[in-house]
Parts: sequence; C-alpha cells; structure tokens
Amino acid sequence: LNYSEEDNPLSLKADFILSLCELIVGGKNGLEPVEKTIIDRCVRLVYQEYLANPVPEKMPILEDLYNLLRKQEEPEAQRLATSLEIYVTGSLNVFNHQTNVDINNRIVCFDIKELGKQLKKIGMLVIQDQVWNRVTMNRSAHKSTRYYVDEFHLLLKEEQTAAYSVEIWKRFRKWGGIPTGITQNIKDLLSSREIENIFENSDFIYMLNQASGDRQILAKQLNISPTQLSYVTNSNEGEGLLFYGNVIIPFVDRFPKNSLYKIMTTRLEETSEAG
Repeated sequence: LNYSEEDNPLSLKADFILSLCELIVGGKNGLEPVEKTIIDRCVRLVYQEYLANPVPEKMPILEDLYNLLRKQEEPEAQRLATSLEIYVTGSLNVFNHQTNVDINNRIVCFDIKELGKQLKKIGMLVIQDQVWNRVTMNRSAHKSTRYYVDEFHLLLKEEQTAAYSVEIWKRFRKWGGIPTGITQNIKDLLSSREIENIFENSDFIYMLNQASGDRQILAKQLNISPTQLSYVTNSNEGEGLLFYGNVIIPFVDRFPKNSLYKIMTTRLEETSEAG
C-alpha cells in the first residue's frame, strides 16, 4: 500500500481496485456510478484493520472485499460480489491469496505467459500495481527503478491496463522510475488511443527495421524524413534509428559475439548450440 508520500495511498488503492473490478464486472459500459461508490466504500473499510497495524499478515485479500460486498444492502453490491465469486472461491482464485513471491531482489521478472486467457488481463493489472509499489518504495530509499515491459502492445490493448500504463509513463520520472516498452507489433501499438500520450512522455526511442506499412505510420507519428526512414527500411541486424528528444540519429551496432552475447542471444539455433 506504500504508493506515495504525496498521494493518499488508500485512494490510489481504491483506484486500482476500481480498475480491477472494471475488468471483471464492467462489461461494455463499465461500472455504474453506484457500483463505483460501493467499491470505494468497501475498499476503505477493508483496509481499516491493516492501516491500524500495517503488517504483511494483515494485508487484505480479494476474499475480504468479497465478504464485505456481501454484507452491503444494495442489490448492486450483490451483483459485484457474484461477479467476483469465481476469482475468490471458484476456479480462477489465483490472486485470492497472500503473496508467496519474494520481490525484494534487485531484479524481479513477472511472467504471465502461463496464465489462462481469463486471468491474463487481471495479471497485467496486478503486476502494474506491484510496480507502482516498488517504484515508490525505491523513491523513498533514493533509488531509481527500471521497468521493462515486453510485448507492450498487449498492455495498451485493454482500456484499464492502457490507462494505468499512461499514468506510469506520465508520473514515473518524478518518482525515479524509468519505464521502457518493448514490442514488435507496431500496428497494434499504434492502434491504441493512448499511444500519443506514451510517445509524448518518452524521451528515448530505439527503432530497428520496420515493415512497409509500419514505416509510413511511424513516419507520420514521429516526423521521420524519407532519408531517416531509409535506416529502418530493409536494414540489417543492429541497425536503425535512435530518437532522443528532438534529435534522430541513425546507428549501427555490431555486438561482439563473446561470452556475454552467448548469454543474451535468443536465437534458437545459437541457444541450441550453446546447450
């Protein structure tokens, strides 16, 4: 719950739970105002005991929210609780537990590859919330936090995770956070309504070879000249463009095939040779 010295951590947690419920319950039209009010009320109640004595074992879980919703009088509260039931006592209750993951290492990798389709969106949101916590704790310790997101276009695909991502890009820098999005699916990335906010809050872009259709979209979006565009047209490995502020620089990076390369390479033929 340690989000920020400047912001009310309970309000930020309520905002996260609202986003979570929006994913689970919202449907096409999102949560109704009365449902948002009920969730906000219950979140504040469910964290009372923890805030009075903030020890890890008192941290509430999803089931605590579910039980509190069941105690509310409004019929909307019962609808919310029923929608959450599968994630609390049903087959998708993966996140209804105290965490058993040690996240105090200098490098932490969150892998949601094996989460089923029904849990993947929720998993992305939960991880983003955890990253918020880590950044603010590191800020208090005067440490920077580097946050790398592979397949970044997937986060921008859903409204809730996209909105969360934009907040990260807008606010991380003043908290000592350095977010980096990585993707090969440029069309999906650029189709997001939030991509302009991401670009506007990105100081650095590293661009490699691009497909024809993607090049035209990127040229328009990032004001790339035809000459500059040639550096990402049928370019070789390690060749492309660097964007830093208003400067665009072509580059060629011939990484030496030493022991570090062997550790880093993801080429199947090279990893099998190493094995």
